Amino acid sequence: MITALNHFTVIAEDPQQTLDFYVGLLGLTSGDRPDLGFPGAWLYAQRGGPALVHVYFDRPVPAQRAGVIDHMAFSASGLKAVKARFDERAHPYDLRRQRGAGTWQLFCHDPNGARVELDFDAGETLD
Repeated sequence: MITALNHFTVIAEDPQQTLDFYVGLLGLTSGDRPDLGFPGAWLYAQRGGPALVHVYFDRPVPAQRAGVIDHMAFSASGLKAVKARFDERAHPYDLRRQRGAGTWQLFCHDPNGARVELDFDAGETLD
């Protein structure tokens, strides 16, 4: 029986751009990674927590970038500040508000073509 999602793995066409997106723009932290015999990175949302995103630096990016996985979604906070970072970098995104629940959803793509969703509490504002 599945009890949790462990991580997503991203193949990085450009390691620096990929880390800049996940660390610099989304706010994950690069942290401990065992020696797996190939270059990469493990990215964390919080110290002591699990590595949510694993990044490979040594593999070719597939021709069909997204494959059958549509997107990865993260719970997030700080909607106004995150939106400001995206605007400052002119990184394209689509910000929506769910009908009913009011959850804010920010959709974007990483530098490798992976679609990413950030979900913010309905109580957050852009004011």
